[in-house]
Amino acid sequence: MMNLGTQTESGINHLYSRMTKGTPEPKIGMGATVLLWTDRHPATVVFVDQKMRIVTVQEDISIRVDKNTMSDMQEYEYKRDLDGVFYTFRQNKNGGWNQVRLNENTGRWNKVKGGVGIIFGFRRAYRNFSF
Repeated sequence: MMNLGTQTESGINHLYSRMTKGTPEPKIGMGATVLLWTDRHPATVVFVDQKMRIVTVQEDISIRVDKNTMSDMQEYEYKRDLDGVFYTFRQNKNGGWNQVRLNENTGRWNKVKGGVGIIFGFRRAYRNFSF
């Protein structure tokens, strides 16, 4: 889950990161949305460990298809990107997801300070042109 003002400046991303009730269980091949400071990137679930509650997604390619230039009204098509960035998340006790990294020395998953957020079940891209 993302904290507004320190991990995200987007009210939408803040709310998405907390929307866990009623969302589908992550499954390999499922769409997901990586939540950044104000932007959103589409992704695909590529690994699920139900026992450890660990999920890895890989960022997809988003292609802008509207003609709205630097507008908030944005429409995208999505394609898998086998060279896309990987993000790993672990579900916390409250049902939210935190970005984690594996500590090679200890074999433990550690929460990434200021990490990105995730929501499962759909792909969305959004670019904030005001930065």
